[in-house]
Amino acid sequence: MKKILLAAFFVGTFSLSYAQSEYYNDYRRSVTDINWQTVAADLLLSKTQTNELNSLNDRYHDYNSWNRVYVNNPDRWREDRYYEIERILGREKYQKFKAKYYKGQNPTAVYNRNKNNDKRYKHMTKKSKNYKQDNGRGHKH
Repeated sequence: MKKILLAAFFVGTFSLSYAQSEYYNDYRRSVTDINWQTVAADLLLSKTQTNELNSLNDRYHDYNSWNRVYVNNPDRWREDRYYEIERILGREKYQKFKAKYYKGQNPTAVYNRNKNNDKRYKHMTKKSKNYKQDNGRGHKH
């Protein structure tokens, strides 16, 4: 019985840390996918705004520093980050930033797009469509 509980504990811990690390990878991409020097130049940011953006981008330099803050709600990083970017840039410049770098989409949606699109289950849609076309018999004629 102890072995089963211990195994369940390790599996739960591993899957939680795996899920957490996926959120952290999204966070890191939100920092590294954009050339922030270009953003500063395009939006004519002040030195103070540029320094604040750089500070925001350097806030969580590794997984452990990020995880200490977001361990209980890893999805919250998106709202926190983009609220801070909007605060730094101001509403008007933030709208320009969003239009240019996220094609007008909410940045939180950009990094949440594939969360419910698990590739392991993609093959199921074909099977379910085929099943419906079989008149419910479960095989094709």
